[in-house]
Amino acid sequence: MRETDLYEPVRDWLTEAGWHVRGEVKGCDIAALNGERLVLVELKTVLNFDVVLQATDRQRAGDIVYVAVPAKLRSMARKRWKRVVHLLKRLELGLLLVHFSTRDCGVPPRVEEAIPPIPFDRMQSRSVARKRREALVKEFHGRSGDHNRGGSVRHPILTAYREQALFIARLLHEHGDLSTRTLRAMGADGAKTRAILADNHYGWFERVSMGVYRLTDTGRKALEQFISV
Repeated sequence: MRETDLYEPVRDWLTEAGWHVRGEVKGCDIAALNGERLVLVELKTVLNFDVVLQATDRQRAGDIVYVAVPAKLRSMARKRWKRVVHLLKRLELGLLLVHFSTRDCGVPPRVEEAIPPIPFDRMQSRSVARKRREALVKEFHGRSGDHNRGGSVRHPILTAYREQALFIARLLHEHGDLSTRTLRAMGADGAKTRAILADNHYGWFERVSMGVYRLTDTGRKALEQFISV
């Protein structure tokens, strides 16, 4: 696959939409005019940051700017692809996907306008991501302090959930086997204690009898690891 393989399908798509098209105009892969409206298209075999930089630079001259890439269905399902698509929308860049037939049966390439180059609505975007924002704020308030170093990759993060689990682990370490009722009376979270013990996400707890738990060796090691927290 070469960038030139994308030219004819995109050119034909623009022509059918009423644009007069020229290739390689002043460094732009495709330039198209309809009256005074100028469309610029960057052709790339891979959607990466370099083409985004090029496309945003083209916005200085063009009224509408597209990035055109081959449609690769596998990569389009990945999380990174979705983030790149969101970036293009934020930058008000259009995205054209060129679909090529997987079989040599004379089927011409098809161009799909995956993202129209329209103004970005920040308020709508935040409304869609409302639950993510609420989760961030809830996690922020659920922590007792700033116990993590920003940028950490290979170190366990002390989340609000882990803090609660560590608090329960400390109580079991100091007092031995305890019931969920006693743990709550000693300050453990009233709403989460039973679930933390029952789920035993980290393998720190062991049920002794109905509603009574003890600390495992894994839990003791975790306390040593987070002793300064």
